[in-house]
Amino acid sequence: MKKISLATMALVLPLLMLFQPDSEAATLKITEMAVTTKVVRGNPIDSVHRISSASVKQLFCFTRLVSDDEEETTIKHVWYRGNEKVGESELPVKGKKWRTYSSRVVEKGMAGDWRVDALDSDGKLLRTVKFRMN
Repeated sequence: MKKISLATMALVLPLLMLFQPDSEAATLKITEMAVTTKVVRGNPIDSVHRISSASVKQLFCFTRLVSDDEEETTIKHVWYRGNEKVGESELPVKGKKWRTYSSRVVEKGMAGDWRVDALDSDGKLLRTVKFRMN
């Protein structure tokens, strides 16, 4: 009887391993997120909360994040003017410590309340940064 039980376990155990839930997925944490007028040497030079559309030609959303896993993944920056989605960028995350950014061209007449949402690869909201353009 023991031999049958061991043989059965030898066959069943690998199948059970297939159906076990994965250990917790990699956790991404945003340690810094800012809308900036420029990124220099991989860092934002300022943090915009209110800006005139006439004063800049482009804005950047800079994100610094950490992960508990080396596995490559992505995040998305979704840009909104009011509640209208006006842009989306998928950005790679290729290490435990990573910096990335997306950008939007600024034209006159783009006044309003803006925000950028950072989403993980599953679409989960990680952080939002808001600013106003005059």
